[in-house]
Amino acid sequence: MSGDVVNSKKNAGYYAADLVMDGNIVGLGTGSTVFYSMERLSERIKSEGLCIKGIPTSIQTAIRARSLGIPLTTLDDNPKIDIAIDGADEVDPDFNLIKGRGAAQTRERCVADSAEKFIVVVDAGKLTRKLSAVVPVEVIPFALTHLCEKISDMGGLAAVREGVRKDGPVITDNGCIEVDCDFGDIDDPECLEMKINNIPGVVSCGIFTEFKEKIVVIVGNESGIEIL
Repeated sequence: MSGDVVNSKKNAGYYAADLVMDGNIVGLGTGSTVFYSMERLSERIKSEGLCIKGIPTSIQTAIRARSLGIPLTTLDDNPKIDIAIDGADEVDPDFNLIKGRGAAQTRERCVADSAEKFIVVVDAGKLTRKLSAVVPVEVIPFALTHLCEKISDMGGLAAVREGVRKDGPVITDNGCIEVDCDFGDIDDPECLEMKINNIPGVVSCGIFTEFKEKIVVIVGNESGIEIL
């Protein structure tokens, strides 16, 4: 990762963390840009006495948060979240998103749905005129072959995501299988999201179209940020 990209991610992540207010319940997404938000929240807890509780969207995020001294809670205990901070693989001009590179899109969707404000932090390379990245899909093991056939019928190409330093597929925090589905340019993200999520056995896909009214996109660059 180049220094420019690192600085861009850090600028976006830090700015988002500075939007958090004392007493907030904060949704903590999964990924490299959100890590910088967590780093900044840790600094504010130590220097300002900021009092917050975080709801992590993955085991990895929970581990990072604990190491940074961020108090954690659960969606069961706090079903209403003040602000959620998360990244995205792609963002189009209508604030449609593709998420799930970290295989955490199901929990990220739950947190985003529960949040009053949804802050999406990205570098400029994640902005696109039209969504075209692979769409991650979390599916129960029983329905894996069925899903792949359905994706093929829809004109897509499904590939089970393979683990790194692990033989076999990526298993999500929910005990399911992550499948990356390539559709090329996506002309109607909302329709495709609905079709994928309606396939029996699918837990959640990585297309997010339903949160436009509460999304703020913070785009980091080398010198600062831009708010969309």
